[in-house]
Amino acid sequence: MRAKYVLSEVFMGLWRNVTMTVAMIITMAVSLTMLGASVLMLMQVNNMKVFFYDKIQVSIFLKKDVSPDQRTAIESALKSDPLVKEYTHETKEQAYENFKTMFRDAPDLVNAVKPDTLPEAFRVSLHDPEEYQKAYDKYKTFDGINDIVDQRRLLGKIFGILGALQNMALVIAVVQGLAALLLVANTIQVAAYSKRREVAVMKLVGASNWFVQAPFVLEAAFAGLIGSIIAFIALVIAKRFLIDGSLSVLTELLTPVPWRNILLMLPLLAGVGTLVNSITGWITLRFYLRI
Repeated sequence: MRAKYVLSEVFMGLWRNVTMTVAMIITMAVSLTMLGASVLMLMQVNNMKVFFYDKIQVSIFLKKDVSPDQRTAIESALKSDPLVKEYTHETKEQAYENFKTMFRDAPDLVNAVKPDTLPEAFRVSLHDPEEYQKAYDKYKTFDGINDIVDQRRLLGKIFGILGALQNMALVIAVVQGLAALLLVANTIQVAAYSKRREVAVMKLVGASNWFVQAPFVLEAAFAGLIGSIIAFIALVIAKRFLIDGSLSVLTELLTPVPWRNILLMLPLLAGVGTLVNSITGWITLRFYLRI
């Protein structure tokens, strides 16, 4: 009987303040969408780091006039170096063929480069890419070496941009979340004020705080749940029509966003939206019932 009464009060409260309820749900949906996007971007950046850092190499470019003895000395050092996982020697001809393959969509650039323009190099994979500086300090003094390039530094710029976008999405989510919490608190206060006489009567006849507060807290939890579902639908639409649609060209450069990460957002957003709204409603009523 009590459960039936509480549920009826929840739906009556939501309908009584339908305008503010809709505003609360929309605000919560926007904030949770931004939160979900920032979490997905964080997961994606971490996945990309694992994917790319495992494949990056240190490129040791040789001078044009490198002697056979100098080349042999460098290769012998690489062969016995505990930092080196594996290495390959790339001749000028191989470098030119790889260049033509990489820039096959830019024929003017390919035609502007001569076969003997590109230097020969050693492509080195380290056991731990983080130990690049040790490898650089060791080989920079070798004769015949022109330059040493760590691909991780180039990728770091990309990850820096993605990290900045993720932080921006997180900041927007926090701001929207604060706005949603203020709206939830205001809605609960308005609802409680409109039922102040009923609340006073229930308190006089000995109703517990939990029984009085339950309908209002459940209203907030319900709004958070609906908002999280809308946010999840927005992420699914973004995945289907943006990431896998008009922005699908990015998946050729970046790792694709798996559906399992999208599906993981539903319980995450539902838990956050419901829990945060419930706590906000409970704290608001604790202060209200003391007046």
